[in-house]
Amino acid sequence: GCSSKEVTIENKQPEKYEVLGKATGTADGSLGILGTAYYFIPMGLNSRSERAYENALKSVPGATSLINVTYSEDWYWWIIGTAKSVTVTGDAIREIK
Repeated sequence: GCSSKEVTIENKQPEKYEVLGKATGTADGSLGILGTAYYFIPMGLNSRSERAYENALKSVPGATSLINVTYSEDWYWWIIGTAKSVTVTGDAIREIK
């Protein structure tokens, strides 16, 4: 089987922060090779949630974390495997010290 490390999607909200705008990030991963019951080669599958979060942060300059996070996942078939796409959206913030 496949496994990945735990990923925190929404960090603890700081006491003082500035909302910078809406952020969205997407990342994909696939399981591929052989017949339907035997898809076994993960390609970017385990890190897709973390990459989607990082891409959301990058979508808003100066953002250090997200609040009010939503997570969605879609999957689809391709010729020799399946693909899963994760989208993370939220309010991008920057902590005020």
